[in-house]
Amino acid sequence: MWPFRRCVNTFVQDSFKKWIHHFGRDTIFALSSGHGKCGVAVIRTSGPASQEALHLLSKWQALPPPRQVKLASLFCPKSGELLDKGLVVWFSGPHSFTGEDCCEYHVHGGPAVVRGVLQALGSLQMFRPAEPGEFTKRAFQNGKLDLTEVEGLGDLIHAETEVQRRQALRQMSGELGQLYQKWSQQLIRALAHIEAFIDFSEDDNVEEDVLVAVDEVIEKLQKELEEHLCDNRRGERLRDGVQVVLTGATNAGKSSLLNEISQKPTAIVSSIPGTTRDVVEATLNIGGYPIILSDTAGLRESEDPIEREGVRRARARVGEADILVAVVDVSNSLLSREGLLAHLQNLCSGLQGDGPRNVIVALNKVDLLSQEVIVNLEKLCQESELPPVCLLSCHTKEGISKFLRILRDRLEAICGDPLQGSPTITQIRHRHHLTACLDALGRYSVHRQQDLVLSAEELRIAHRQLGTITGRVSAEDILDIIFSDFCIGK
Repeated sequence: MWPFRRCVNTFVQDSFKKWIHHFGRDTIFALSSGHGKCGVAVIRTSGPASQEALHLLSKWQALPPPRQVKLASLFCPKSGELLDKGLVVWFSGPHSFTGEDCCEYHVHGGPAVVRGVLQALGSLQMFRPAEPGEFTKRAFQNGKLDLTEVEGLGDLIHAETEVQRRQALRQMSGELGQLYQKWSQQLIRALAHIEAFIDFSEDDNVEEDVLVAVDEVIEKLQKELEEHLCDNRRGERLRDGVQVVLTGATNAGKSSLLNEISQKPTAIVSSIPGTTRDVVEATLNIGGYPIILSDTAGLRESEDPIEREGVRRARARVGEADILVAVVDVSNSLLSREGLLAHLQNLCSGLQGDGPRNVIVALNKVDLLSQEVIVNLEKLCQESELPPVCLLSCHTKEGISKFLRILRDRLEAICGDPLQGSPTITQIRHRHHLTACLDALGRYSVHRQQDLVLSAEELRIAHRQLGTITGRVSAEDILDIIFSDFCIGK
């Protein structure tokens, strides 16, 4: 009966930790609206002494109604000096962001005013400045947010593009956590049934076909996890930025294209071949999608050790790219029509490597070609089976808009719409624990016919991996299922 006893022991330990967590907690305060001069600054408190602080600073005898804005004069608790007149919003726990008593002081945003109110709060007993992220940490600890929602909130704060904002909002709303919680509940129920079968099957209180039902649940869950993991890293790319790499021979115009897209002189441009020696990056917003655009050294053989290192780094960055932009100088080509086509096909084939890659071909310097040659090039590209090809000129800006449209289409194909379909994985941490969960389910199937105790342990590991993502792992859940689903004693 060791699995049941283990659940009870873990439950007792969890209960003790919760008691310690809620005992003797400080009240924290911080400027929530950011530093610097502004029209209005928001100072927030959270903790059991928030009510006392509001009484002392406002000299009010009674608390204002929760979640209603009230005008107040704020005084220094020690000297009685007027600090400012501002708006106060009271949030009574647990109906607050952190789950504790909270108060917000909306004061004028001058540095002296903000400093005076912060010093007044810091002079009170049981008050201390909040650590970075501590308000959100308390919201998690008090069950107001799970870890995926916390991460979604952090992503929302750091979102720089429209599509990043949408993905962060969806995760912060709890959809990803709800998906993992659903799988976690399925694992809890399956684990509870197996442990009950191990501990109480001799009492004939547990149906024999319960193990068959567990196997069906685990098999279905394995398929759902595999589909969830096979997402081409869409969410992670959208969160961290899609790696777009400019590659090609020296003097093809890679640096000029980087400067044109980023609308500033990010890279040095020169007629001297091999000017770019290192990887030059620019973080950009293309149609709402975040990209990290990298200019790399021209690919050629060189005796210069510095340039050779630059070429090595360029090839390494090509291997890491999500989208490759092959920049080709078509103004200085001595190739025939067939020779140019063969050159482009070989270039794209070399960039594809061992598998399909997202490649865009940019034929640069078309301003130096006649109109007849340009028409022939366009016809050649349309008739051949090449990746998307764009004729452009960094000098005259011809074709840049078309190139950006093609790039945006590629980005949309890679990242998709974060509001459509099931929520995607957004963190490497999530992928690691989901993979470990899937591995544990695979081992469950191996042990199932040989040792039920080992099978139960694998389900416990799988459940723990899922719980680590959301931050909710408790033996109490397993005990609840055992006692509710089976008639075990009195």
